[in-house]
Amino acid sequence: MNELTVPVITIDGPSGAGKGTVAQMLARELSWNILDSGALYRTLAYFMKEHQISLAEFEVRADEIKDNFKVSFDPGIPGEPVKVIFNDEDITASVRTEEMAKLTSTLAAEPVIRDFIKPCQRDFMIPPGLIADGRDMGTVIFSDAKYKIFLTASAEERAKRRQSQLKRQGLEVNMRSLLQELEERDRKDTEREHSPLVPAEDSVVIDTSNLNPEGVVKKIKTYL
Repeated sequence: MNELTVPVITIDGPSGAGKGTVAQMLARELSWNILDSGALYRTLAYFMKEHQISLAEFEVRADEIKDNFKVSFDPGIPGEPVKVIFNDEDITASVRTEEMAKLTSTLAAEPVIRDFIKPCQRDFMIPPGLIADGRDMGTVIFSDAKYKIFLTASAEERAKRRQSQLKRQGLEVNMRSLLQELEERDRKDTEREHSPLVPAEDSVVIDTSNLNPEGVVKKIKTYL
């Protein structure tokens, strides 16, 4: 299946810019499939951790991993994270932790991991259409997509959003350390050699710092 028959809207941007919520809202409104690229990487990190697979042995065991790597996403309820279904089990709570985020950030920089994930991401491109949320959806994975969005926001605003999200999960987080971790993750994402976090040349950039999700979706629909 290619871009001529399956429309794709890519939504890229740094952590906390609102990609997940906006992608969720669009997927529900259009009744399209959704790909949470970050959660796909987190699921792979989760799988490797659970089965004690090291990076050194990943390439040798790639076929075995591929056979057991069955992931799907459910847009779920607005305001809650997109659900991650792995081998028919809901593992959303297990993969959406700060520990898993740190592990995934390191793992995602490895070319062998990115090479494994890319065809998995492309597999989500099925009718009637796909909303692809990530960091290199428009630049690498779906560079042939017609519609590309890049969401951004100030580091302070993104850290504030993340703190609110974690509080809703019953977790207490220090704002200063959260901001430092977020800035470090941004640095890794933008400076990495493979698929750095940058807007695609033909993308529409939207600053969400002073916009609610509905406002962002309205802007995107105007563009579409």
